[in-house]
Amino acid sequence: MANRTLSIGGMNCAACSAACEKALNKIDGVEATVNLLAEKAIIEYDETRVSYADLENAIVRVGFYVVDEKLRAKQREEEKAKQRTIAKLKLFLALLFSIPLFYVAMGPMIGLPFFVTPDSNPKLYAIIQLCLAVPVIGVGYKFYTSGFSKLVKLHPNMDSLVAVGTSSAFAYSVYSTINIFRGDEHAVHHLYFESSAMIIALVLLGKFLESNSKNKTGEAIRKLTQLSPNEAVVIRNGSEMTVPTEELVIGDIVVVKPSESFCCDGIIVEGETSVSEAMLTGESLPVEKITGDKIFAGTLNHTGKVLCKVTGVGGETSLGKIIKLVEEASGSKAPIAKLADKVAGVFVNCVITIALVAAIIWLVAKGDFELALIIFVSVLVIACPCALGLATPTAIIASTGKGAENGLLFKNAEALENTKKVTTVVFDKTGTITKGEMSVSETFVCEGFSEETLLEISASLENTTTHPVAKAIVEYATQKGVKIFDAINGKTIAGFGVSGEYNGKTAYIGKADYLENKDAISDKLFEMSKKGMTTSVVFLDGEIVGIIGISDSVKDTSADAIAELKKLGVKTVMLTGDNKNSAEAVAGLVGVDRVISDVLPEGKSDVIKGLQSEGEIVAMVGDGINDAPALMQADVGIAIGSGTDVAIESADLVLVKSDLKDVGKAFRLSYATMRNIKQNLFWAFCYNSLGIPIACGVLYAFGGPLLNPMIGAAAMSLSSVSVVSNALRLTRLKL
Repeated sequence: MANRTLSIGGMNCAACSAACEKALNKIDGVEATVNLLAEKAIIEYDETRVSYADLENAIVRVGFYVVDEKLRAKQREEEKAKQRTIAKLKLFLALLFSIPLFYVAMGPMIGLPFFVTPDSNPKLYAIIQLCLAVPVIGVGYKFYTSGFSKLVKLHPNMDSLVAVGTSSAFAYSVYSTINIFRGDEHAVHHLYFESSAMIIALVLLGKFLESNSKNKTGEAIRKLTQLSPNEAVVIRNGSEMTVPTEELVIGDIVVVKPSESFCCDGIIVEGETSVSEAMLTGESLPVEKITGDKIFAGTLNHTGKVLCKVTGVGGETSLGKIIKLVEEASGSKAPIAKLADKVAGVFVNCVITIALVAAIIWLVAKGDFELALIIFVSVLVIACPCALGLATPTAIIASTGKGAENGLLFKNAEALENTKKVTTVVFDKTGTITKGEMSVSETFVCEGFSEETLLEISASLENTTTHPVAKAIVEYATQKGVKIFDAINGKTIAGFGVSGEYNGKTAYIGKADYLENKDAISDKLFEMSKKGMTTSVVFLDGEIVGIIGISDSVKDTSADAIAELKKLGVKTVMLTGDNKNSAEAVAGLVGVDRVISDVLPEGKSDVIKGLQSEGEIVAMVGDGINDAPALMQADVGIAIGSGTDVAIESADLVLVKSDLKDVGKAFRLSYATMRNIKQNLFWAFCYNSLGIPIACGVLYAFGGPLLNPMIGAAAMSLSSVSVVSNALRLTRLKL
């Protein structure tokens, strides 16, 4: 079986991706998943039975096309930028003409002044509306080319609804305009130009906002690739030379100086340093590296110059694998079909069928073509999906606005819908549940010494280095008012700590493993370790002065946030790359249901997959680059606002205030929004469905009146007003 990823153009909604996926899977020997957001099809197929041409033909047959994969990334970006510029221009033009048209059409009804009214000069009034409506119809021409094309191919989508609704309203309005010039001035009350124009303008606005969200996955991946430098200093033929990173080969020796990022995976062959691996593990503590230790692409070299032997480049590095995980998670995430799209095919086909049947029946029964045309258009007008088109976007706009007021940035409607379904929330530890900053939590002083002496020795030694633990100790000593001296002969002991002279005596601070005899403090070391602390032992001329415990403190709101989720019936999990003792100590403070520790980025994504395979709908809350694959794999990715750009780009929801209590607010907003959308859809269908039989002439058949188009317009307006009013209730929601 071969694997292939195809970029697909022309998809506008979930109905499009579903039609494309169905067409591909109809081919014997093909298993395909089509991702609307990424605009890609991930295909597994039998090369002995299926060719590339078969795949492309299947896509073309249902109205889409395969994007030329040979186009370079820069050309694609230029094309996308051009498309965004055109979309902005179309939206501007649509609003420029539709807003005045709406004023002209609706103003006279509520007494707003205009130099011409329907009664004073119906011909001029109709011509003004026609002239304002035509440019908007022209701007929205793609709705008609796409909508009618999909309708003909029996794969209707939201464009089909817009095309049928606006064209029917526009056609009937043109018909009424012709009647006005024939002498029927009463036909001026049968104009619906503003309906056609406003639908197109609003849908263009929605599509413009939607197109911006489609670029997020690509931005996240681009930011990941930027972590690794583009150039590397490599030793060849005995001299240093700078080469592009892609030209590195396995076995090259590269030179990495302090404050530079590693460009490859490798092994240190010369030198000692400390390396920040936060982008991999999420932990704030740098790792000491000596000859023979492994280094990873994208990690940051802190203190020393090192020579490294290249063992992995490009996609074979740990960073490359993370990028691949992000791409795979994005591609495998099934698009959520909007409720309006789910019913689009049935609704449009049924309405058109009903309109045709009714028109034919009246044509046969009365032999009156004009009556049949009025019946046909009346059904389409009464069923025009104004409210259906507004049902979802108005609720989404209202709720996302409400969320923004409360520091919740939902990137798309899918995130709002999925949040309601979540059964398990997985939290990263460092920087999410905790502050991500090291601080002194506890000190232990041995007999014969004081805390002042302990802090004076430790701060004086640690003041010679920029290690985060050292910074925490120096800050703590400063807060305590302890004097800090310049340590004599201060020296970093790679992998252990710092040594030097204090008042003429040999001093040391660092790991207890460096000491030969630590039995006297072993119990205290174990106790601090169980609390999740990193311990630094202070030693002076053969005597242990004491221990300093450093830890990453828990955020004030973390426990309350997790307790609130439990009240909502949601399970909580803490997932971290930290050790078991530290993880369980934090878990005990905040009350999570389950702890999973010692997990690297690849493992985090696998844990999310495992929970999903158990039937859980999972939300992942994280802040680091290392969380990106898990954020993308989760049904809802939630990023802390103070986190990395990559985490924020990879997530579906951003907590701007970096307050975990906002996770609970997101759940309540999602519950209210989805309930509101369902209510809106009900009212949208209720009004239109009740009016369709009347539009078909059921009452007229028994001696009653034909449906007055004004009544049809009133029903359309009433359904739209009720939908918008209901959606606006979300702005008053208390989170």
